Amino acid sequence: MTEEHRDLLIIGGGPVGLFAAFYAGLRDLSVRVIEALDQLGGQLVTLYPEKYIYDVAGFPRIRARELVERLIEQAQTFQPEFVLGERAEELRRLNDGTYEVRTSRRTHRGRAVLITTGVGAFRPNTLDRPGVREYEGKGVFYFLKDPGGLKDQRVLVVGGGDSAVDWALTLEPVAREVTLIHRREGFRAHEASVRALFASGVTVKTHYELKEVRGDGQRVTEAVIFQNQTGEEETLAVDAVILALGFKTDPGAIKRWGLVFEGRYIRVTPRMETNLPGVFAAGDAVHVEGMGNLKLLAVGFGQAAIAINSVKTYLDPQARFMPGHSSSRNL
Repeated sequence: MTEEHRDLLIIGGGPVGLFAAFYAGLRDLSVRVIEALDQLGGQLVTLYPEKYIYDVAGFPRIRARELVERLIEQAQTFQPEFVLGERAEELRRLNDGTYEVRTSRRTHRGRAVLITTGVGAFRPNTLDRPGVREYEGKGVFYFLKDPGGLKDQRVLVVGGGDSAVDWALTLEPVAREVTLIHRREGFRAHEASVRALFASGVTVKTHYELKEVRGDGQRVTEAVIFQNQTGEEETLAVDAVILALGFKTDPGAIKRWGLVFEGRYIRVTPRMETNLPGVFAAGDAVHVEGMGNLKLLAVGFGQAAIAINSVKTYLDPQARFMPGHSSSRNL
């Protein structure tokens, strides 16, 4: 079955896709958002809905779940159509220049396509250490839906990137005690977050790694760590171990759509154009020619606005790329 066509099909209902849907409404484009998951919000609601986000303009801090709620509310201003639980599998350009996107359930048709799938499918990096696999979900976690579930517990966080530091800071006021170990001296997290970490009540141990997780068969009870310069071991009494070691990502079927990639990212021009006419991309999925890969929500939102203005001028060459300011419209 082929659905009624829209001006724009947005592939991906994460934060960038949601903002793009809103901005497309500002440009009077009809929109259908196609999302593989059964809910909107992408990683923000799938991995860490209760974590605070600090790098969105206008919010000193905001919980990921609340940010998604506001993005959905904003997007609904122009009543886009949301299609959930459908993974985009094939992209085909028709003779009239429009596109068909076939999903796991049906076929959607649009005059243009915007890809905002983020990193695509992802799975957490794990550690091949005794006890880790045995206690996954029983004290060993890669992300948490509700940090409140670790209230008054002893938590070990493993990692040195933004995710590890953010989890440690998020859990510090909730848990009984939080220890963070990192195998190196330097951290890959934002400088302000690292300063906050060392100013907090979190016990930070650099040059330490996880050797073993132990438990009583039902739950984690201990973690053995070691100093990787001296080999000295230490056993910690813990109730939970969070492995914040990043994720392996896979763009999935998009790899077969004829797009040009730069590594694992879709190569786009500064106007968010891919090599396929009428197909655009924005957010964590892209590599912008001549620019670094700065994967921030703030950057993704800006790229979404650029992409939508590019879509508008692609569909209507007489339209202005810069439509004026939203403050001039009565919404």
